[in-house]
Amino acid sequence: MKLLITGASGFIGGRFLQRFRGAPGLELLGVGRRTLPDPDYRAIDLSQPFDLDFAPDVVIHAAALSSPFAPRRDYLRHNVEATRNIVDWCRAHGRPKLVYLSSSSVHYRPCDQLGIREDDPIGPRFANTYAETKAAGETLVRGYDGAWTILRPRAVFGPGDTVLFPRLLLAAKRGKLPNIVRDGKPAVGDLIGVDALVDYMLRAARLPEAVGAFNLSQGEPVVMQDFLADVFRRLGLPTPARTVPYRVAHLAAHAAELAWTLLPLRGEPPVTRFGVDVLAFSKTFDVAKARAVLGPPSKTLAEGVDDFVAWQGPRL
Repeated sequence: MKLLITGASGFIGGRFLQRFRGAPGLELLGVGRRTLPDPDYRAIDLSQPFDLDFAPDVVIHAAALSSPFAPRRDYLRHNVEATRNIVDWCRAHGRPKLVYLSSSSVHYRPCDQLGIREDDPIGPRFANTYAETKAAGETLVRGYDGAWTILRPRAVFGPGDTVLFPRLLLAAKRGKLPNIVRDGKPAVGDLIGVDALVDYMLRAARLPEAVGAFNLSQGEPVVMQDFLADVFRRLGLPTPARTVPYRVAHLAAHAAELAWTLLPLRGEPPVTRFGVDVLAFSKTFDVAKARAVLGPPSKTLAEGVDDFVAWQGPRL
């Protein structure tokens, strides 16, 4: 099988390329925005029409702008226009199967959500612009006149993480990560380790019956703040000591976002409303469809955490 993986200079696409390079029966080419000294990789700006001398059987589109805070035009460019160009390229090059790496955040609301199913409503309002533009990418993929699959992973972490844990670890090192509390039970959430995810991506590429949308997680919900505290302890970092009510944290995040938008300031605000909501509200997903078609995760949550700690520890 000839397979094209986009986003191969990033966290998930890069892990896919690393994990399956040289696998028997698989000819693999990665593309991404950055220039890399890699013979199995090409630097391409997918937000512009492009051409590529490669005829894949399957395209896995993992490229995206996944930052929690960026200008809207950047999300539109990298998450919508890039997906449109991938779909157009697939149409013009034999209609290979298209596997689109979306996000569980397309379903998010500022409330507890338990057992979210693939066919639960999406939109019209979204948690942030990232979720909105990933949902727009799904719409483009659904209009593709070839075979397609949509994967919605939840809270991806592991070796090479550039999205989830780096921001949390930095705040923990600085002693600025609080426990966010609200009325009711502590927030419970699903996660998925990056190796389990990329194994699912390859299964989705190979299995003809893997069509439609799939929720992906370890299927092992945890109390989020307890989970984070355990990871911090294993990495020798201080666990959050301050307690902040949800309303206070949400207002502070809103003020920070306004300041970074209106002034504007460089980089990201220290906290976002999306980040506060992720720690405050429960989000679990029904993964029965993924289990039935794609099988169980290749690694447990505990194994994924062990891999991450072993990778992250020497880098602190």
